[in-house]
Amino acid sequence: MLGRILLVLAATVLGLAGTTIGSAQAAPSVVLGGGSGIVFDDGATCTLATIGWDETGQMVGFTAGHCNQPGAGVSSEAAPDAGTVGTMAYVNKELDYAVIRFDANKVIPVNRVGSTTITGIGVPAQFPAIACKEGRTTGQTCGLVYGDVFSTATWTLTQICVLVGDSGGPVVVGTTLVALVNGYISVPCIGPHVGVNFSRILDDVAIRGGAGVGFRPV
Repeated sequence: MLGRILLVLAATVLGLAGTTIGSAQAAPSVVLGGGSGIVFDDGATCTLATIGWDETGQMVGFTAGHCNQPGAGVSSEAAPDAGTVGTMAYVNKELDYAVIRFDANKVIPVNRVGSTTITGIGVPAQFPAIACKEGRTTGQTCGLVYGDVFSTATWTLTQICVLVGDSGGPVVVGTTLVALVNGYISVPCIGPHVGVNFSRILDDVAIRGGAGVGFRPV
């Protein structure tokens, strides 16, 4: 049953990255935080999960791994004239997350976007908590947490509405980041959302090394 569900998820996550067209010109610093829309140099759009610094002092952020490939340029959807402000530094397709290196000279990191504030990182959400996500397509939507129904200590199911372009957005309980948006089962906004636990991402980053190790959100 788990294998069948994951196959459905794998077929679905690819549809969560949208497309857009924007310009790329020099401009002042842009504001980015968990829930901001981001645009890749091929025109695909996703949502930033969170932004902050790693242990080396590099400004980094996270999004979904299926959004793009390593080396892809990243710009702000809200400020397209700023041009490229970051680069996909690492992509993990299995856990479906990516690390973005940002240019600190171009980006102003914030902990609140829309209706969502991130003040810290927590353990995976459990039933019957209420979790919310912030996405560039649907804004903030909330729903019941079903929890780790796959018993993998990796994926959490929630009844949160997500649509194309919301991929990578933060999933929070209160102001605590617990997961990011990866996909949904069967039907968007009806079938449960499936998100990778952020603590699982940080564990993987620590083992791998490189960009993102020791991450702390703004």
